[in-house]
Amino acid sequence: MERLLAYLPLIFLLGGGTAHAQIPLQYSRIAYSSSGINYADLFLAKEKGYFREEGLDPQFIQMSSSIAITAGIAGEVDGQASVGSAIRAILRGAPLRVVVVTLRRPLFWLVVRPEYHSIKDLKGKVLGISTIGGSQHTRAKAMLALGGLDPEKDITAVQINDQTMQLQALVNNSVQITALSPPWVAVARDKFKMNVLDSALEKFAGIDSGLAVPLKLLQERPERVKKILRSRAKGNRLFLDNEKEGSEFVARLYRTDVKTAAESYRASMPAFTRTGLPSDEEIKEHLAAEAQVLKLLEPAVAGKIFDFSLQREVLRELGIK
Repeated sequence: MERLLAYLPLIFLLGGGTAHAQIPLQYSRIAYSSSGINYADLFLAKEKGYFREEGLDPQFIQMSSSIAITAGIAGEVDGQASVGSAIRAILRGAPLRVVVVTLRRPLFWLVVRPEYHSIKDLKGKVLGISTIGGSQHTRAKAMLALGGLDPEKDITAVQINDQTMQLQALVNNSVQITALSPPWVAVARDKFKMNVLDSALEKFAGIDSGLAVPLKLLQERPERVKKILRSRAKGNRLFLDNEKEGSEFVARLYRTDVKTAAESYRASMPAFTRTGLPSDEEIKEHLAAEAQVLKLLEPAVAGKIFDFSLQREVLRELGIK
């Protein structure tokens, strides 16, 4: 596994903040699956120096969720931000725990080429997604099924790393379908005249983003996990409480115009949690949906998937309610 990280895609280093004088920073590697507003609060926390205030030098590494799970178990990363895939891995026995949830609903829109106007038009076409079996793939299949297709038989799925690359593949007609998050949904619609056929936001259970960490790290170094959570909580609070600054940051991060970023920000707000804690009902709904997808006899017990004890400590310390 030591060689694994050498083959991973670009590490995004956004800078920001001033390191504590004469205190060496500890590297903290966090994996994420694709670009999009889902992880904007995480990147904002880095830009503002919140990780450095905790003595951490964060490295955000883009990789598929399946690789992130393997890297986490091997101790190569501190955690992964795509918790939907992590939950499915835990249900299969992976020694991980979800310690914070920042998205309570799925932020995916079904986007297709301009010549297609309904889901039934898509039979026999190709779907581009970041990870086979990941959250984006799951939401895309669910939207296609609602439209009357059998996504296992009627659609071919291909793995394409990032949503920007998926959009480019859509433009080039290498794929005809994808499920995009903001701001790429608006970019696809406005710049490339793609059609947006459906949204997963209000239709499906969707605990998709947050942080899942190796169980060993949580048990042996809880203070390190808490530092990550405290940094993220500060970034999340700033992002959600300041529309202007949040929108401008999204525009800088993904090089879009501020109008597109502001629209994306507003469209995404219903999906975010303000405390990092989904409701009991949202957890129950999500685990019931996962049990159905994985053909489990009954939904998993939440305590075997989630451990919010450190997040609750962080909320008390920061006065976040």
